[in-house]
Amino acid sequence: MEGTAAVCTWTQVDPANTTEYPYYRRLMSQEVRAAIDGARDAGAGEVLVNDSHASMRNVLWDELPDDVRMIYGNRKPFSMAEGIDGSFDAAFFTGYHGSVGTHNATLDHTYTSETLYETRVNGRACSEAMLNAALLGLTGVPVVLITGDRACIDQTLTVMPWITGVVVKDSIGRFSTNSLSPARARELIRAGAKAAIGRIAEAKPFTFEPPITLDLDFVWTHNADFVELMPGFERTGPRSVCFVHDDYRVVFKAYIAAFRLGAAANAQA
Repeated sequence: MEGTAAVCTWTQVDPANTTEYPYYRRLMSQEVRAAIDGARDAGAGEVLVNDSHASMRNVLWDELPDDVRMIYGNRKPFSMAEGIDGSFDAAFFTGYHGSVGTHNATLDHTYTSETLYETRVNGRACSEAMLNAALLGLTGVPVVLITGDRACIDQTLTVMPWITGVVVKDSIGRFSTNSLSPARARELIRAGAKAAIGRIAEAKPFTFEPPITLDLDFVWTHNADFVELMPGFERTGPRSVCFVHDDYRVVFKAYIAAFRLGAAANAQA
C-alpha cells in the first residue's frame, strides 16, 4: 500500500487511523483493479488477489471484478506470496516500496522498520519484492509487473530487468512525494499490466542459489537476543543473526518467525 499514488505517511496506510486510511485504502483497491483490468485487456483469465498490507484486510471487494478470488487475512505461512503454485502464468506486485535504507523511497522498510535494520540473502540486501519474487520463482512463476515509487521500481529492475515497472510517484525523502494523480496512476497501471502480460515470454522466475544464507541485522541487540534462541540461528554480531538452509521455503518461514519474535522482544523491553 505504501507504493500507492499520493501515499506519503504512515497514517495514510494505518488501519487504526480513521481519517486518512479509508480514503487511501480505496485508492489502493482501485490500483489493484486497474492491474486486473490491464491483464484482462491482454487476454488474462483467472485472477487471484493476495491482500498483503499490514493486517492483510485492506482491499475492498466492491472495487474488484465479481469473478476474482482473494486471499484475505494475516498469519499466512508464505505471507505476500501465499497461494501461488505452478498453475499461474505470472504475478503482479502493486503498491510496492523500496527496501529499508533506500534513499528517496516513500516509507522505506523491509517487512518492518521497527525491528529489522537490514535483510540479506546470499550477501545481497533485499527488498520485499525480491524476497517474495524468490518464493514465486520456486514454482516457476515470474513477476512481470511492479508499481510504486521510482526508487522501488529502479531497485527492482536492477535484479529483474524483464519486469514492467510503473512509476506512480517520485519520493522526496521518506515522508513526501511528487505524485501523479490517482486517476492518471490507474491509467498507467492498466496500460503497464497489459504490456506486462504481452511480455511474459521474456520473463524469468527469480530464485536464490542454495545453500541459502539469510543474514539479519536488527535495530536493537535485544531483538537478536530473542532470535538466537531459535534452533538454526547463529549469533554473528551484537544485533545480527544468520540462518542457512538449502530450501528457500524453510529460509522464508524462518525469516517470518525471526522478525515476529524480534518484535516480541521490543514489547518486553
